[in-house]
Amino acid sequence: MKVRFIDYVLPVGVVALLIAILFLLPSALAHDHNRPELKGWFEGLKSRNKVACCDGTDAMRLDDVDWEAKDGHYRVRLQGQWVDVPDEAVVDGPNKAGPTMVWPYHINGALIGVRCFMPGSMV
Repeated sequence: MKVRFIDYVLPVGVVALLIAILFLLPSALAHDHNRPELKGWFEGLKSRNKVACCDGTDAMRLDDVDWEAKDGHYRVRLQGQWVDVPDEAVVDGPNKAGPTMVWPYHINGALIGVRCFMPGSMV
């Protein structure tokens, strides 16, 4: 039986697309689209140094094991490594969304640091 090119490329392409979606899913879920009343709140979030955090779609929700506070400072685990959160990147005020969130920034795909960080509402 002869294998056609399309018989090979289509399944590989579908698998690649599914893998890409799984990697993008955590950041895409950071803004709770089931709570549209928070859209304006997300858009208005700014860190202590007045940097806009964006609308939440590029934020990542963090599990409790992926962040910690010590001596008034925070650090987060991103891409398997611990990153210190600069004090000026912290978002002050109540967290209306609930979970701890971080807005990392990248240059050419490389993790550079934390643009914004908001502890969860239970802190």
